[in-house]
Amino acid sequence: MGEIAEKPLSKDTIKKIATRDAYGEALLELGRSREDVVVLDADLSGSTKTKKFAKEFPKRFFNIGISEQDLVGTASGLSLAGKLPFASTFAVFETGRAWEQIRQTVCYSNLNVKLVATHSGITVGEDGASHQAVEDVTLMRVLPNMTVIVPADGNETKQVIHAIADYQGPVYVRLGRSKVPLVMPDDYTFRIGKAYTFHLGKDANIIAMGIMVAMALEASETLKKDGLDVGVINMSTVKPLDTESVLRAAEKSGLIITAEEHSIIGGLGSAVAEFLSESHPVRVVRIGIKDAFGCSGPSSELLKLYGLTPVNIANTIKENLK
Repeated sequence: MGEIAEKPLSKDTIKKIATRDAYGEALLELGRSREDVVVLDADLSGSTKTKKFAKEFPKRFFNIGISEQDLVGTASGLSLAGKLPFASTFAVFETGRAWEQIRQTVCYSNLNVKLVATHSGITVGEDGASHQAVEDVTLMRVLPNMTVIVPADGNETKQVIHAIADYQGPVYVRLGRSKVPLVMPDDYTFRIGKAYTFHLGKDANIIAMGIMVAMALEASETLKKDGLDVGVINMSTVKPLDTESVLRAAEKSGLIITAEEHSIIGGLGSAVAEFLSESHPVRVVRIGIKDAFGCSGPSSELLKLYGLTPVNIANTIKENLK
């Protein structure tokens, strides 16, 4: 059962850090404590922050170049040789261009390969639709043996990287480009497959992943001023889904809102809706990218354009409670 916290957020809530920066730091920590850790990149180490590992451990770093299929294939070979490979590039390239290799080599053989992709979602910003992965969770979630994780902030990201290093099997971790607020409490401990419940609400509950956790918390605080009790759950492990936490939230309120910087098709919203439709049918409203590509623009403006804001979450809840 996922952890529940009925207490204020960490004092560090207002601070911001990019999850990709936290990843770079976590890799260094792993590299210093484990000699079997190797890191691969597709010529984007400066952006993915694996460059830090490359500088300190040059013999354990492999720049495969702009060849994502080779990136995954080489990582698989290193796994079979007893190494613990972390393979990184932008999410749209790792899950898109190398999907067949991930399916046939990593997942079918159930290899111990860690795929950590950065620059996911529309907050990639000005690079536009060609670089904005809004379907990557769907692509990874559908694969047997694959674990899918989307950390909410930098502190959780560090814990995630250490946790998956001790976990046997394929893992996909989705990270972003922009700095995001630190929202997880100081005493939080990440566990694969377990959600974190900030609060269970009697009027509605928001189940969010990634940057949308901070948005959900802000929306919850806004709605509290209107007398509404709205809970927030950080579902950082999308697969396997913490169904106990989902069920508990549905039984408490009868209205579930999912929030993700990702397509509502096949992502977190789909996972929650699929489970509840079979186990405890309640109203589920999915907030996310509605069957569309991203576009070029400042990340803050894109979040507004696609309705991924605390204001839209709050208004959606009000409308569905009428």
